[in-house]
Amino acid sequence: MKNHFFTLAIMLLSLAASSCTSDSEAGEQSENNKKNTTYKNPVIQASLPDPTIIKAADGYFYLYATEDIHNTPILRSNDLINWKVLGTAFTDETRPNWEPNGGIWAPDINYINGKYVLYYSLSVWGGGNTCGIGIATARNPAGPFTDNGKLFRSNEIGVHNSIDPFYIEDGGKKYLFWGSFFGIYSVELADDGLSMKPATTKKVAGTAFEASYIHKKGNYYYLFASVGSCCEGANSSYKTVVGRSENLFGPYVNKAGKLMMENAYEVLIQGNNQFVGTGHNSEIISDDAGNDWMLYHSYIRSTPDKGRVLVMDQVHWVNGWPEITGQSPSFENSVPVFE
Repeated sequence: MKNHFFTLAIMLLSLAASSCTSDSEAGEQSENNKKNTTYKNPVIQASLPDPTIIKAADGYFYLYATEDIHNTPILRSNDLINWKVLGTAFTDETRPNWEPNGGIWAPDINYINGKYVLYYSLSVWGGGNTCGIGIATARNPAGPFTDNGKLFRSNEIGVHNSIDPFYIEDGGKKYLFWGSFFGIYSVELADDGLSMKPATTKKVAGTAFEASYIHKKGNYYYLFASVGSCCEGANSSYKTVVGRSENLFGPYVNKAGKLMMENAYEVLIQGNNQFVGTGHNSEIISDDAGNDWMLYHSYIRSTPDKGRVLVMDQVHWVNGWPEITGQSPSFENSVPVFE
């Protein structure tokens, strides 16, 4: 299931017991991190599914996730390791309600024309026909966010299970990609990113995928996605996969040249003896040494009741393809480099 509703108070206590810190502790830990050369996964031992991240104008990283913390959590960090819970994007009064009793899943944060724009999915479990994607905006990455309402519903756009939005700009134009096991699709957006241009929907990948994210590097666009079952605890089969194309809209292929449109892919991250259900990656973040990092969620195999915790690994580029060492989560890794 995409979300399990806990109260904000319970989750804040859980996060406080993890890597998250108060302002004073953050300063101390930041100083300690200058001496530390490694970190251990998970970076946060609390449920933060489907993470999305942005580096804001103030120099901090802000992270948002599916609302296991009710009303969509917002966290802040200066090093990707130590995180502080700032609050939530919405309140009970301001949260979107255009899908009755819907949960806010898989947000995607962006900075567009001087505003922080949060695309989000709104759905009930099993509501693939009426779920959809909405938009909220804020002047500050910490919020408060104002809901702008729905962009579209599944039954309006003609794509079943329309969730998992991802925004990208390319060639001076703005696009939204989305989809969950009924194809990955794209649509061109208006210049402000708040509405669609008509008759611009395209299918770009097959029915094996959800949680799309596209990263441009060199001559290639890399389409990251997730396959398998996301939310069955220790029985989850979720894993992160990738294909590449010389065009934003494909065709995306694996190393053998087989098409993602026909559900081919390369495995990037899968489970190991500690982690299981590894998927729905964030945007790639580059540190000051030029190293690339990716956050994603995973269950801890021995304690799946903790939910989908936050894991981070370095992305290496080998012969034009992204790789995670061992194709699975690290237990301990070198810290990102931030001056």
